[in-house]
Amino acid sequence: MNEIKELTKAEEQIMHELWEMDGAFVKEVIDRLPEPKPAYNTVSTIVRILETKGFLVHESYGKSHRYIPKITKEEYKKLITGKLLNNYFDNSASSMLSYFLEENKLDLGEVNELLEMIAKQKKI
Repeated sequence: MNEIKELTKAEEQIMHELWEMDGAFVKEVIDRLPEPKPAYNTVSTIVRILETKGFLVHESYGKSHRYIPKITKEEYKKLITGKLLNNYFDNSASSMLSYFLEENKLDLGEVNELLEMIAKQKKI
């Protein structure tokens, strides 16, 4: 896969389940989704779209298919955070961090964790 594309909300929900289970049949994915559960055909269509987009591969078991993530959650996280950083914070991690601080999205414990990470990076 050359370029990872962004997922729709529905595709992302399905991918999170497949990442968590490290692959599954459509019925297993549906079993894990919250109520109201989508129709089998809806999830099956989304899974086939994900396969076409290069996010999944499948193993055949007779007429059934088990879908397996082709990219990791970490790879996708890197893409999404990179786009967020580039598109909304002018590629500035400090701008993004200050936004989260100003919006009270970080509690004191998280701020202390970040300070510890920064201190460790300075020592390296």
